[in-house]
Amino acid sequence: MKIVFFGLSITSSWGNGHATTYRSLAKGLHLLGHEVVFFEKDLEWYRDNRDCPAPDYCRVVVVEEWPTASQLIRNELLDADAAIVGSYVPEGAALINLLLDSAVPVKAFYDIDTPITVARLREQGGTSYLRAEQIHGFDIYFSFTGGPMLDTLRREFDARRAVPLYCSIDPSHYRRRVGGRYACDMSYMGTYAPDRQPKIDEWLIAVAQNFPLKKFIVAGPQYPRSVRWPRNVQRIQHLNPRWHPHLYSSSRLTLNVTRRDMMRAGYSPSVRLFEAAACGAAIISDSWPGVEEFLEPGKEILLATSQQDVCRSLECGDEELRAIGQAAQVNVLERHSNRQRALELEKEISGVESKAAASAMAAKHLAPLAAAQV
Repeated sequence: MKIVFFGLSITSSWGNGHATTYRSLAKGLHLLGHEVVFFEKDLEWYRDNRDCPAPDYCRVVVVEEWPTASQLIRNELLDADAAIVGSYVPEGAALINLLLDSAVPVKAFYDIDTPITVARLREQGGTSYLRAEQIHGFDIYFSFTGGPMLDTLRREFDARRAVPLYCSIDPSHYRRRVGGRYACDMSYMGTYAPDRQPKIDEWLIAVAQNFPLKKFIVAGPQYPRSVRWPRNVQRIQHLNPRWHPHLYSSSRLTLNVTRRDMMRAGYSPSVRLFEAAACGAAIISDSWPGVEEFLEPGKEILLATSQQDVCRSLECGDEELRAIGQAAQVNVLERHSNRQRALELEKEISGVESKAAASAMAAKHLAPLAAAQV
């Protein structure tokens, strides 16, 4: 198949988790023999920080403005089997109109931020990247969030078909690495977010102050200068995805903190969660509904509800932490690889095409009967 994506970015992972998600999925589709074309808008902050400008598993098209690229987009859609628009695409709602007016056989939306999208749809009737009335036009609504949120999309917003399409990992990249380049007792990777910061303050900064002889690493951009990092916390402004496995592999423990909307919705595993697990890292995470659907608490992941839980986990022995990391690794490599996720996407697209073909065949057979009755 030829699948055309319109996403926030695949060329730059600066300040976003979309890029690594798209890279993993696109590579998985490429491994299955599909052709992938990826459109993204040329945004200044990504233009200056492109860590994957020309991937060899898909063709990237960077455009200045969507209207000026409309003919190029229409040409790409002429022989496409499916077109997928992602969340947070700049001026995505206007782009969706172009897509829905096209003749591409399968039209889909990929929401990497479902709880945030749904909250804005309820409050404002839409966002800059999706309007409520556009949802029914999609054959499939792919969602990063599973569970009850899928029923919400069907009932409240008339989604024809809402299915989970969680993030995934590329096993050739996210694996255990030897070396202590980023050796530390606990690491955290994530862009600054106001709703996450209280837990960072309590579960990392305060914990680091309580353990002055232990080393901590925080990787991610956009933290305000008002944040006061203890001396034993190393800050990395932006860590190239090339080094993500090395950080996870070098950490005795890695912290996962979930955005507030994702916490409330549940069933929203982050890409960082799977990436860390694929590297065999022992993860301590906040708890949210459905977490046990992805990693078994106590065996494959440690869950925290307080600062004391984090402190206790830091004092666990190396053997215990290593066993938790290895169990998580086995699970994620089996269930959440990019090949597995690509197979799920392929199945959904093929299902829509099969229904369309069956409807066309039925119409063909009924036409003579209708003519005879007339």
